[in-house]
Amino acid sequence: MSEFQSSNFIKENGGAPNLVGKTELTSPYYFVPPSGTTAERPESCAAGTIRFNTDIGSLEVYRGDTIGWEQIQRQPSASIGTRGLISGTQQPARTNVIEFITIATLGDGTDFGDMQEAKNAAGACASHTRGLIGGGSTGSAVNTIDFVNIATAGDGQNFGDLTVERSELGCTSNSVRGIWWNGSPGHSNVLDFATIPSQGNATDFGDSTIARDAVNGGVQSQTRAIALGGNNSGTRQNRIEYVSIMSTGNAVDFGDLTERRNTTSCSNAVRGISAAGIPDGGTAGLNTVDFITIATTGDATDFGDTVFARHSTCALASPTRAICAGGRSGDNNYNSIDFVTIMTSGTYQDFGDLTQITVGGCGLSNCHGGL
Repeated sequence: MSEFQSSNFIKENGGAPNLVGKTELTSPYYFVPPSGTTAERPESCAAGTIRFNTDIGSLEVYRGDTIGWEQIQRQPSASIGTRGLISGTQQPARTNVIEFITIATLGDGTDFGDMQEAKNAAGACASHTRGLIGGGSTGSAVNTIDFVNIATAGDGQNFGDLTVERSELGCTSNSVRGIWWNGSPGHSNVLDFATIPSQGNATDFGDSTIARDAVNGGVQSQTRAIALGGNNSGTRQNRIEYVSIMSTGNAVDFGDLTERRNTTSCSNAVRGISAAGIPDGGTAGLNTVDFITIATTGDATDFGDTVFARHSTCALASPTRAICAGGRSGDNNYNSIDFVTIMTSGTYQDFGDLTQITVGGCGLSNCHGGL
């Protein structure tokens, strides 16, 4: 039998009891918390409030007005670690190579397997266990989506298709849903989504506020997905926009980058990092790094610099580290991997090297901000 030891036990209007003092649940059975959809969340409540979200099938906790609601989930298996996968390249020739790094440990990339096609400029996202690599270019844009099991090295398998063929697209996710942003040809404003645990074709999500491509990577918390920068007909963009991951609909303005550029982005659950790129009116790479606070709309702030100027990089993150890998500047193509501590500011540092030169690759991890 359950016992409530409390100095005050009140049930108001048929709702949940208000317990003040010490509460002990000694029953061997269960406790059912309040539940509801994402749309039914209280907008503001006491930090530590717990409910079951029926849209995503998970407990969630309110972490205060700055962070908001976050899912409660188990950590990935210790044997998996904080693993990042990097795939695809355009230079010196397109490949189907997938390699991995352990984000917590400095070192070089290791072979993981192969994608179904040799391509570059895809959009990649992940849950704790599964990675998706969608779209890209094999010489022309494709709509195929590969999936891999992050814990186990192996080749990509068929997951389904995007709603339309496109490359140079961004991608964001939480543990349930992946969203692909924009792309080319035609400077798309299309947003697609797929349910990561369930194989199948992507579905229309909505539209971005502007049509663009070169939206590499993405920033995400468990509830919010953000795309930054990009390109439209040679005009670089500084636009930042966001959507609520578990809803559908058009993107909403978030703020602006510190300058117009296409860029590569990643995040933990609190802060998004946007690194390198090509400036408006230029062709050479940049070493610019900006950051945003995901829960708070507004313009980006200067973070520091990458080790050297470049563009066409790929990015991924853990709760503590942001990774920037590969890229190109002028006639120079790179396989270097750099990192920075997300919640500080400053210049990236050397992490190691990829197994191949990687220009226009994409990155994913099992521990990014959406998880």
